[in-house]
Amino acid sequence: MSGTDITNLLDIVQRKINAVDSSASTSDLLYLLSAIRQSGEGSVFAYDSESQIPNLLDGTPDPEMIAYTLDSDKLYFQRGSWVGKAPPIRPFQGSNYGYTSGGDAGGGSNVIDKFPFASDVNATDVGDLTLARSDLAGQSSATHGYASGGGPASNVIDKFTFSSDANATDVGDLTQSRYGPAGQSSIPNGYGYTSGGRQSYWPIAAGVDTTYDIIDKFPFSSDANATDVGNLTVARERGSTGHSSTTHGYFSGGYTPSSVIDKFSFATDGNATDAGDLSTGRFFAAGQSSTTHGYVSGRTGNNITEYIEKFPFASDFTGTATDIGDLSNGRSASSGQSSTASGYISGGWDPAMSNVIDKFPFASDFTGNATDVGDLTVARKMAAGQQY
Repeated sequence: MSGTDITNLLDIVQRKINAVDSSASTSDLLYLLSAIRQSGEGSVFAYDSESQIPNLLDGTPDPEMIAYTLDSDKLYFQRGSWVGKAPPIRPFQGSNYGYTSGGDAGGGSNVIDKFPFASDVNATDVGDLTLARSDLAGQSSATHGYASGGGPASNVIDKFTFSSDANATDVGDLTQSRYGPAGQSSIPNGYGYTSGGRQSYWPIAAGVDTTYDIIDKFPFSSDANATDVGNLTVARERGSTGHSSTTHGYFSGGYTPSSVIDKFSFATDGNATDAGDLSTGRFFAAGQSSTTHGYVSGRTGNNITEYIEKFPFASDFTGTATDIGDLSNGRSASSGQSSTASGYISGGWDPAMSNVIDKFPFASDFTGNATDVGDLTVARKMAAGQQY
């Protein structure tokens, strides 16, 4: 039997309840409700495989408990004897690894780096995107990472698997080629989102200067093109930041330095609403998401800074986001990743290319600096972040 975090397991069960729809059987719903009611310290266990669960489905009464199998990523619910099984709904946050993909390393990069959440070590190069590009958006499903858009202006949606280290594949197109969008992910609803962006990498030289307010959506369940499902309150690009709660996508900051935090629903397609403000206009910052808050870290306005601020998902708020701590050093154009316990900031510009991976806790606001926990394989800025 393996040790596990009871809070995370209960969160998985709760998300499963939240995902119940009219197709769920009454017995399945009863098992879920019973699991929440019965669970407590000493009643939730993790096992390496199904075969290790004691007396599984043999009719022998066992103490009431929930079992989670690491190899098959399934929950088992026990009432007198073992009954039922269901795959958990993964939260947006990852439990295993963070990924940094693409970026600008003095030229476009196609590198996909991976670093573990369980220990503080350097990243490893585990594959390549189909195109070398920077200032792209990152999304995460339960099984794959996605990288969409980027510059030079691209409409490509790349996908790479979390289960093995391999190159990405081109699985679809955005509705518009664009540089500098933000990414959001709804794992329970099964979609990735790419919002905002700019028509061209060098708009003046190209004779155009279109900044988009488009919110695109593409499915995780199949390889397909994105569809335009709504608009931001203000068209923004370059250095905008994406966040994801269980129910909504968030878009914060962007160029020219904007303080606006937009929110749009995952349940229905529609336009975003203004949900609050950052403490100041920010672009080229990194974004992270806990289950309760969005975080924005790094560059403030036209200055390279170390500030980390957060805003609540529970309700639209009056005033501004809260400054909660600092990066290990001031940086711009970093990428963000989120574990269940911590936010990560990787790479960036400080004012030279950075390979630093920083970590800060979600559990409480902290004094001092985030912790430098490792290095990327390639120093770079304007990369996309994903998590598993």
